[in-house]
Amino acid sequence: MSVIDSGRTRLEDKIFDSDLENESFHNYLFVRIGSKKQKFVGVDFSHTYFEHCYFRNIIFEDCNFNGCKFINCNFTQSTFPGSKFEYAIFEKTLIEDEILSNNCPSYDNLIQKFARSLRLNYQSLGEAVSANKAIKIELKATKNHLYDAWNSNKTYYRTKYGNWKSWERWEMFFKWLNFKIHEFVWGNGENVRKLILTGIYLWIVCTLIHTFCFKNSSLIISYWESFKEVPSIIWGVRKPDYYSANYLTFLTILRFLGFALFTSIIIKRFNRR
Repeated sequence: MSVIDSGRTRLEDKIFDSDLENESFHNYLFVRIGSKKQKFVGVDFSHTYFEHCYFRNIIFEDCNFNGCKFINCNFTQSTFPGSKFEYAIFEKTLIEDEILSNNCPSYDNLIQKFARSLRLNYQSLGEAVSANKAIKIELKATKNHLYDAWNSNKTYYRTKYGNWKSWERWEMFFKWLNFKIHEFVWGNGENVRKLILTGIYLWIVCTLIHTFCFKNSSLIISYWESFKEVPSIIWGVRKPDYYSANYLTFLTILRFLGFALFTSIIIKRFNRR
């Protein structure tokens, strides 16, 4: 095994005191580098590590941040029109969440990684609003990527995941299906409204079962009476003798599962604050 030098250039304790245009800082290590109220145009920062850097109110126009890593940096009030951030990683870095709206990569799998990195970054800083924005983008990109992985005929997906005879394609189908089920039931842990709607659907289904099994299903009033009676049964207040033990156990499991999902959503929301 041979080991060679990465060729990374270290730049430490410096300040950019003027605008930059078409400069290259490829594969650098910036340590405590700063600048304020400048404009950087077409600058190549690809594969550069930024540690404890301060770039306040900077315009990074058409800059290349592909493969960069930002650690304990401050980019407050800085903007990045036209800049690229493929494979970029953020850790405890102050950066405006407009980057999620304006600078996401082109492909869904890269958007997913980009948004996830920013989501973890914002969560570590306690920025709940920005973290929620990142989660929405991450979930949307994940759904699109999983769908294309098993359904799209694009060359990239069929080369990577194969045809219908390939287990990789079926694996992505089941991952997409699992994602859709979680999205429907509780919005993948992000949507209380969907969880409430799931509870209402369960209420309606149990009402129909109760009516067809224990009442006169040909009468409209039977459905209304069942609709009023079912909640007390689902919540365990009433345990009718004509209900089987297995069915009551099933309803109990659903009740506890609903409580668990609701608690999980609440805890996740508070953990971001």
